Order: sequence, then structure tokens, then C-alpha cells
Amino acid sequence: MRSGRTYFIADLHLTDERPVATGRFFRFLDENVAGADALYILGDLFEAWIGDDHDEQVAHDTARHLASLVASGTPVFFMHGNRDFMLAKAYAARSGMTLIPDPTRIDLYGIPTLLMHGDLLCTDDAAYQKFRQRIQHPVVKALLRKLPLIWRRGIARQARAGSTAAKAGKPSEIMDVNAHAVVQTLHAQHAQRLIHGHTHRPAHHVHQLDGQTCERWVLPDWYTRWGYLVCDAQGCTLKVEDL
Repeated sequence: MRSGRTYFIADLHLTDERPVATGRFFRFLDENVAGADALYILGDLFEAWIGDDHDEQVAHDTARHLASLVASGTPVFFMHGNRDFMLAKAYAARSGMTLIPDPTRIDLYGIPTLLMHGDLLCTDDAAYQKFRQRIQHPVVKALLRKLPLIWRRGIARQARAGSTAAKAGKPSEIMDVNAHAVVQTLHAQHAQRLIHGHTHRPAHHVHQLDGQTCERWVLPDWYTRWGYLVCDAQGCTLKVEDL
């Protein structure tokens, strides 16, 4: 029997180098999500994903835990983030996950709700948006998947280092979502609620759209803290705790 609640997470950035976050995730699946209506993972489940032959132990363990959750009756939906956009059908099948596009609109207990990773809303960061468009082009992804695993590992390391350096030189404001982009997106998608991650700034925001109050929930990252959004017929609650 389903519980009448749905969970949302993003930006776990799982890697063998951060076993505390991995352990917390597996306990979260067992202690919180088991028996829920659904779990939505809105991108950056992994710190980096170099293809479905990704060989970190955390990839194998995560697939096993998610497949067990799905087998118990709780569906898991996965949306790509900017770190794991190379995750494809093979790994999704191993994990029992259903891949969903960014954005995806769902009916969440009667509320039209838009799900996004969140980076598409950071329109003030023009350099990032250009890079995202190039690196996530289907042709580029197909070419990357054909490279030897060791080459892809090197590319991933360089990308992570480049991302860190780029962030250090940018004002923090441009790495957050653009409020106008949020309102435009909600209007275009006919949604009353938006749930996203990416910015690592967990919060509940209210936006006015055509005289109607719309809400936006931002999910936490799982670096020094962990958390999730849980929604039911009465509304949503954001939970954030230290790891």
C-alpha cells in the first residue's frame, strides 16, 4: 500500500571519495523512501558520470539499492544534471530508473508541478549556457561515449577542475536562477509549483504569476549536509540536516 508521499532529491554528487554521503543516501532510501509513491532524482546524482561503463563502486552499489527500491513498488525517476548528463538507458535499466526530460511537468496530488535540474534557469551565466549547449549536444555525447574509458576519466577530471576555476571567478548572483526566467518558465509550462536543484541553495520561494501565487522549492546538495523535499496532498516540506 502506497504512503501518499513523494520524495525529491538532487545534487548528491556521489563518488567513492565521499562514503559518508553514499551511506546517508542508502539509509535515506531504506528509512524514508521505502513505501512512498515515488522518488524523483533531479540531476547530479553522481559527482561525474563518464558513461554507463562507469566503474566506481558507488555506481554498482547505487544501482543495486535503487533496483531494490523499485522492485518493492516505489518507482524512481531520474533527470539528468550537468554532472551526469552522460547517464544513459543501460544504467537506468540496471537501476530500475525511468529517465525523464528536463523540464518535466507532473500532476503532484492535484498541483501542476514542474521539475527541472535548475541550470537552464541560470540565464545570467551566459558562458555556462553556451558550454552546456555544446557539451550536451547529442552528437557530442555520442562521440564522447566512443572514447576509451581512460580518456573519458581524464576529460571528467579536467571538466571538474575547469568548473571549480570558473566558479571562483564569477559573482555568486549569476550562478543563481534568474527570477524572470523562473516566471517565464512557469507560465510557459502552466505550472503552479517548480522543484529544482543545481544551485545548492535550499529554500522555499514565492512568485507571482498572472495574479496567482506560485511556489518554488530548491533542493539541497549532499556535501556537508543532506536533505530532500517530501510532498503529499497537504503540500511540501523541505528537510535539510548535517551529514
